[in-house]
Amino acid sequence: MPIKVQSDLPAKEILEHENIFVMDEYRALHQDIRPLQIGILNLMPVKEDTELQILRLLGNCLLQVDVTLLTLETHVSKNTSLSHLNKFYMTVPELIQSGVALDGLIITGAPLERMDYDQVDFWDEIEEIFAWAQENVTSTMFVCWGALAGLYYYYGISKFSYEKKLSGVFSHRVLNRKEPLVRCFDDVFCAPHSRFSGVRKEDVLKHPELKIMAESEEAGLYLVMKKDGSQVFVLGHPEYDRMTLDGEYHRDIEKGKNPDIPKHYYENDDPTKRPLLTWRANSGLLYSNWLNYYVYQTTPYDIRKIPDVNKAKEGNK
Repeated sequence: MPIKVQSDLPAKEILEHENIFVMDEYRALHQDIRPLQIGILNLMPVKEDTELQILRLLGNCLLQVDVTLLTLETHVSKNTSLSHLNKFYMTVPELIQSGVALDGLIITGAPLERMDYDQVDFWDEIEEIFAWAQENVTSTMFVCWGALAGLYYYYGISKFSYEKKLSGVFSHRVLNRKEPLVRCFDDVFCAPHSRFSGVRKEDVLKHPELKIMAESEEAGLYLVMKKDGSQVFVLGHPEYDRMTLDGEYHRDIEKGKNPDIPKHYYENDDPTKRPLLTWRANSGLLYSNWLNYYVYQTTPYDIRKIPDVNKAKEGNK
C-alpha cells in the first residue's frame, strides 16, 4: 500500500522513480480507507535526506500511511531551507491545533551525542513532546540520539561517551525471537551505526518493563522496546542509504577531523570502493513489523481514543 505525502514534496519524485507507491492528497481523498497517521519528528540537520530515507522504508510496508513531517518550534535548522520547512513541516502544537491525531510517531537522531541533555537548546521542547507522545500516540519509534534521549527521559538511563566515533555496519544477533518486532529476522543481521555515545546493557536490564531485542558484540545494544510495544528504541540508523556513511566519512575528512574508516562498510576497508548494501532488507522489515504489530493492530479505529488505549496498557501491566 502507498504512503501519502504532499504532492510537491521533493522526495515524492525520487520515490516514484524507485517504483515506491506514493499517493498525493487528491488520490487519497477518493479512497474509502483510514490510513495510519504517522508523524516524523525530523531532528537531523539535512532534513530532505532523512525524509527520503524514512519514507522509502515506510513505502515498502503493506499498510497505507499518511505522513506528517514535524519540526521543532524552539530551534532553527541551519542546514534546511526555511521555505522547505514552512511548506512541508509543522510543529507539534500546530499538529494538535489542526486536529490531526497520530497513530505512530518516529523521532529521528540528531548529532548531539556528545552534549549533555540539559545543554541541548531544545531539550525543554523535547521533554514536552515525549510527555505528549506517551499519552497521545499508540507507539513511538526513537532512532539513535532520539533513542538515547528517550531512554534517559522515560527511564533515567544515562548515556556514556566512546573514545572514538562508532561508525560502520555491524553484525547483530536477535534476542527474544518470539516478539513480533523481530519476526522473520535472520539470527544475525547487519545495521549501520554512527554515534559517539551509547547506553550500558546492565542499565537497561534494571528496568523490567524493557526488553532487549538485538545487540552487537562490537556496537552494543541495537533494539530495545517497552514490553507493551508503545516505545521502540533503535540505537543505530536502519534508515541510512548506501552512501550515507561514506558522505559522513568524507565530510569529516574535509573538516580535518581525521576520522577512522567506517568498519565493515567498504569492501576490504577501501574507501575508494562503492559500499555494499547489506542492511536494507532487515531495515524495511523492522519498520513493517513496527507498523503492523505495534501501530496498526493496536491503535483504535477512532484515533481519538488512543489515550484510552494507552491507559488500558498501563493498567494491564
